[in-house]
Amino acid sequence: MSEKPFYRTAAELAEQGTANLPEEFRTDAHLIWNSPAALDFNSPGAQGFGVKRAGLSIPGSIMLLISPGCCGRNTAALRGSGHYGERFAFYELDDNDIVTGRHLKRIPEAVQAFVASREKRPSVVMLCLTCVDALLGTDMDRICERAENACGIPVRPCYMYALTRDGSHPPMVAVRETIYSLLEPAKKHPDACNILGYFTPLAASCELMRILNGFGMKAIRQLPSCRTYEEYQRMAEANFNLVLDPEARAAAADMEKRLHIPYIELHRTYQFDKVANQYRALARTLGANLSGRTSYEWTTLQQIEMFCRYHKDIHFAIGSRLNGNSFDLALAFVRCGLTVEEIFANPRAGDAYYLRELGRLSPDTRIYTNLSPSMVNYRPEESGVTFAIGEDAIWYHPGIRGIAWNEEIQPFGFAAIHNLFGAMAAALQPGHIPMRRPSGKTAKEASC
Repeated sequence: MSEKPFYRTAAELAEQGTANLPEEFRTDAHLIWNSPAALDFNSPGAQGFGVKRAGLSIPGSIMLLISPGCCGRNTAALRGSGHYGERFAFYELDDNDIVTGRHLKRIPEAVQAFVASREKRPSVVMLCLTCVDALLGTDMDRICERAENACGIPVRPCYMYALTRDGSHPPMVAVRETIYSLLEPAKKHPDACNILGYFTPLAASCELMRILNGFGMKAIRQLPSCRTYEEYQRMAEANFNLVLDPEARAAAADMEKRLHIPYIELHRTYQFDKVANQYRALARTLGANLSGRTSYEWTTLQQIEMFCRYHKDIHFAIGSRLNGNSFDLALAFVRCGLTVEEIFANPRAGDAYYLRELGRLSPDTRIYTNLSPSMVNYRPEESGVTFAIGEDAIWYHPGIRGIAWNEEIQPFGFAAIHNLFGAMAAALQPGHIPMRRPSGKTAKEASC
C-alpha cells in the first residue's frame, strides 16, 4: 500500500477520461477500505433513504425482510426511526434455507401471517431481498405472485443487492421502478404533474413549485407528500413527470410506456447559469413564457456575489456525502473564482464534462477516493484546506469550519444555491463552532 494517499489531479483525470480511470477509483478492481468517512457505503440501506426506507415510501405499505441475520441486523436501527419500526417483519434465513432453498415455499405463508397481524389492512407488501437470493437466482416475481394470491393484496419485490450497486440497474434504480409500478391507469388532467426522484419533499424555499404554478400546474404531486394510498394512486393522473434524480429515469420511462405519462428531466446543479437555462428550456417545452431574470435569480446572484466578495480566500474540500454532485459543486465554486483544493468522490461516466472543465480551470485540484486503503495515510495538515463541505470532508478535516449539507429535505434550483452560500456564510461567522467528526465512526469500526 502506498505511504501517501492516492489521488489524481483534475488535469490528469481530464486527460485520461472517465473511460480510463485508475483502478483505485473502481470498486471492482481492488480491496476496499471502508473509510470511517464513508461507512454508509457498507449497505445501500445503512444511511439516508436506502432500499428499505424507500420501499416503505408507499402509504400504508409494510415490508418483510428476507435475509440471514447478518444482512438484516442494521435494519434494527430503523425501529426507532419515526413510524418505520412497526412496519417491518423479519424472515431470518438459516444455513439450511440457503443450501436447500426451502424458505421459498414458506414466504407466502409468512406474508399471509404478517398481513393478518396488522390492525389495519396494508396497501402493499414489499419483499426485501438480499444478495443471498441474487446468488441463488430466485424467481421473485413468481414468489410474489404466490404470496399475493395468499394474502389478497399486492406483493412486490425490492432488491437490496449490494452486488449490483455499480451495475447498470443498481438497487436504488430498481426500487423506484417497483414503487411506481403499482400506479394504475387513470384519466389525465392537463394541470397535473408529478415530481419524481427523491423520497423526501423538496425544501419549502424551492422555487420550482411556484414556477410550475406559473405555468398553469395546479396539482403538483410528490411521493413523500402523499398521505394515503388513494392520494398516491392519483399520481397516475399527471400530464407529465418531472424527473429530478437520474435514478428515477427508468421508473419514468416505465410510466411513459404503461401509463402514457411523458417525462422531462431536470438536473440538480449548483451552477447558476445552468439552473436558469434549465428553467427556460422547461418553459419552452411546456409552451410557457419565462423571459428576463426572475426575483429568484436576482436574490441568488446577490448571495453569491456577497459571499465571494468577503470569502474569496477560502480553500475548499468537497466530499461526496452531500446533497449534490461533488464535481458539479466544485466546478460551480471554481467558476465563481473560489479555490477547491480537494474532492473526495469517485468519478463516473456522467462526470466527464465536469472533469474536463475542472482540468481546464482548476488543474491542481486533487481528487481522492474514500475507498482506497491508502487513505489511511491522509494528513489534513498538508492540504491547505480551510472549509469542508460534506460529512466525509468534515471527517478528514476535524476542527475546521464546514457544513454537512446532507439533510433529508432536498434542495433544488436557485434556492439550493442561495441556501448553500447562506449556510457557508453563517458557518464562517465569528463564534461559530467548527464542525466535528461524526461521533461513533472510528477506524476500528471501519475495519469490522
